[in-house]
Amino acid sequence: MKLVDTHAHLDFPELSQDLEGVFIRARERSVVHIVTVGIDIESSFASLKLAQSFTWVSATAGIHPHGAHELTPQEIDQLRNLLARKEVVALGEIGLDYYRDRQPRPLQKRCFIQQLEIAIEAGKPVVFHIREAFEDFFSIVEPLAPKLAGGVVHCFSGDWEIAKRCLDLGFYISIPGVVTYPKAFILQDVVKKVPVDRMLTETDAPFLTPVPYRGKPNEPSYVFYTAQKIAEIKGMDLETLGEQTTKNAVNVFNISLELEG
Repeated sequence: MKLVDTHAHLDFPELSQDLEGVFIRARERSVVHIVTVGIDIESSFASLKLAQSFTWVSATAGIHPHGAHELTPQEIDQLRNLLARKEVVALGEIGLDYYRDRQPRPLQKRCFIQQLEIAIEAGKPVVFHIREAFEDFFSIVEPLAPKLAGGVVHCFSGDWEIAKRCLDLGFYISIPGVVTYPKAFILQDVVKKVPVDRMLTETDAPFLTPVPYRGKPNEPSYVFYTAQKIAEIKGMDLETLGEQTTKNAVNVFNISLELEG
């Protein structure tokens, strides 16, 4: 069986202080590739360094909405240069977060649009972080979607109607460990209805740890439990689910599954 954790933060201290152990445990749970995600310029460069060091790791680069600001010409050039690297497979995570609202909403939208323009120029997909902001997300992204090289709605938090709109734009729906929580009825309904060829698995490690490890720091090996729950909901065997979601990850991120290195 093969699984891909399409969204982790390997540079965060909960993981970076025991990377060897993290990778060993991931392999034991059939995780063959990890996408480590940038949330600002510094973490984007750290993600690139990790991807350059390990063939089973890819990186993304971007500025999270919690740190949204008007990008300077220097920052735009830095993101362009990062995206030019083969190890950087997407721009993200970027988007809108109206739940935390840590930055003014107009500034979040401006930073989002600036980065979408970079993604279009680079010809690489986008990893979206959208929380309680889907209407503004759609108003910004729908006109640009035909120009984008694909996209992933990370840690999906909407209902089925929102999921359908995302699917209609050609985006993948990425399912976190939240799906294992007993009261995650809306997300479980989404999983039931989203076609398996448009779905990805992720941890968002070290956050959103699935059952049975909820309350502890998350790590890529735990994507196994998310995949297990998805397979249960969809009434399919875990190996088939893993094969398809891994194929989806390869397709959207254009990654190669090199198991040695």
